[in-house]
Amino acid sequence: MVFTQTLTQTPPEIGRNLADPADLAAAIQTLKKERRAIILAHYYQDDAIQDSADFIGDSLELSRRAASTEAEVIVFCGVHFMAETAKILNPGKTVLLPDLEAGCSLADACPADAFADFRRRHPEHIVVSYINCSAAVKAQSDLICTSSNAVQLVQQLPADRPILFAPDQNLGRWVARESGRELTLWPGSCIVHETFSEQALLRLRLEHPEAEVIAHPECQQHLLDLADFIGSTSKLLQRTETSAAPSFIVLTEPGILYQMRRRSPSKTLYEVPGADGCSCNACPYMRLNTLEKLWQCLETMAPALELDEDIRRQALVPIERMLAMSA
Repeated sequence: MVFTQTLTQTPPEIGRNLADPADLAAAIQTLKKERRAIILAHYYQDDAIQDSADFIGDSLELSRRAASTEAEVIVFCGVHFMAETAKILNPGKTVLLPDLEAGCSLADACPADAFADFRRRHPEHIVVSYINCSAAVKAQSDLICTSSNAVQLVQQLPADRPILFAPDQNLGRWVARESGRELTLWPGSCIVHETFSEQALLRLRLEHPEAEVIAHPECQQHLLDLADFIGSTSKLLQRTETSAAPSFIVLTEPGILYQMRRRSPSKTLYEVPGADGCSCNACPYMRLNTLEKLWQCLETMAPALELDEDIRRQALVPIERMLAMSA
C-alpha cells in the first residue's frame, strides 16, 4: 500500500528581510497574533526558536497541546512527522512547518510500502509504532507511542498477543526490557542517538565522577548500560531538576540543554561528543528550522501541510488511542 500527501511550497522570496534577531522575534509575535496562531516547539530546536514558542515540549506533550489548542493556525517548530501529527489531530486548522526538509531519519528508514510488507509477515501482531514515523505508517498501526509512554502502553496490551514495534530498534529493546514483553522490532535507528562516543562518555565519567549519566532510550544498548537514569526528553529535563547530583552527562540531542540550564542554573551539564569528536549529535533536521524561516512561514502562511483524508482518518485512530491510554 502506497500513501501520498500534498504540500504547499514556500515562495522563494518574500520581499523583505529582518536581519536583527530581536526584530525578528518581535515580528514573529506580531504575526502570531494577526494569524491567531500558536507556536509549538520541540526541545531540540534552536534557543531563539524556543524563546519564541508558546509551548515547548517532547512529542507526547506537543501532541496533547496540538489536540487541545483553539488556535486557528499551528506553527510546528520541529520535524515533519510532528507537524503531520498536528494536522492529523486538527484537519480544519492550518498547520505550518518552517522548513519542509526538516525530516527524520527514523521516519525515512521506515517507508510505508516496506512497512506494509513487514506487517503482512506478522499478521497476528499488535502494531505499536513510535510517533517518529510518517502519517502513512501511523495509518497502518494499532497504537502510537512516544518515548514518554511506550513502556506504560505496552504493559496495557493483551499478554497473549505478540507485538510488532517500529521504527526504532534501540527504543524497542529498552521497552521490551522495561515492560517484560517480547517485541518484534523494525530495524530502524536515530542518526543522532547512534553517534555518541562510548570512549568519550567513559572519559567524562572518569573526569567527573560526581556527575550523573542520563540517557534517552533511543541510544544504543552499550551506552544505556552506562547510564544512571534513562528517560524521554521531558523526563531527562525533570531529572536534572529533581536529582541531588550537582552535574550531569547528557546523552541526547543537545537542544534540551538550553531548558536544563534555564531550570537548573546551578548545575553543570556535559555534552557527549560524537564518535569522531564532532558535534554531530545535534539533529541536522531539527536545525533546518530557523528564526527567519519561522517568521517567513507566518508571513506567507506557507509551507502548509495537507494530508490525504483517508490516511489522516486511519492515522487518527491509533493516535487517539495513545492519548486515551496515556491519560
